[in-house]
Amino acid sequence: MDLGLKDRVYVVTGATRGLGNAAARQLVADGAKVVVTGRDEQRAADAAAELGPGAVGVAVDNGDPEAPARLVATARERFGGFHGILVSVGGPPPGFVADNTDEQWRAAFESVFLGAVRLARTAAAELEAGGVIGFVLSGSVHEPIPGLTISNGLRPGLAGFAKSLADELGPRGIRVVGLLPGRIDTDRVRELDARSADPEATRAAAESRIPLRRYGTPEEFGRTAAFLLSPAASYLTGIMVPVDGGFRHGF
Repeated sequence: MDLGLKDRVYVVTGATRGLGNAAARQLVADGAKVVVTGRDEQRAADAAAELGPGAVGVAVDNGDPEAPARLVATARERFGGFHGILVSVGGPPPGFVADNTDEQWRAAFESVFLGAVRLARTAAAELEAGGVIGFVLSGSVHEPIPGLTISNGLRPGLAGFAKSLADELGPRGIRVVGLLPGRIDTDRVRELDARSADPEATRAAAESRIPLRRYGTPEEFGRTAAFLLSPAASYLTGIMVPVDGGFRHGF
């Protein structure tokens, strides 16, 4: 199936590893051009180099108010256009209510929430009909995940923002979509499993609760993201798509 991605230009934040990187890889594989970002300059450059000439790396922090304009400008200057953005942010610090400090909450709000809002707001002003804004969120949008209190507090709010944005931008032909990854086999998920006394038992227990009985692969997530960002998904907006092997049982 031709997704219509050839020569379309996207910004993918948090793309030096994990889910953002998986999405960027699939976009490039299907012919798109991608601006990939990360906080570390060398990692951003290395990630872009691995993707080839269809990618450029930019070192930015999602919480930097100047980042959105810089990224859109880079997309236009380097590849001659701007058709969409996927806002992916590394997960905030794990912990229970009593564990997380005010400073951790403030830092996470700036990066995970307000940074995403600024990126989407700037993209909305720059995109034309056919453009798309995507958010990598979490299954915690629907159900809190034990030990991820900050994420549980911020991700549902972003989902609400995304739904509001979809309503506002729909008349201009701009789509807004969210992805809700479950247990995808990334460094982040392995790090969370490793916090338990028995990581292998923790993973086995998690897999037993997933109807497909396994963690997803980054490639599976990347293919879903590429489709949702592509012109092939032109009548999908305002949706939150679980990429979780069936873990969410509600309709």
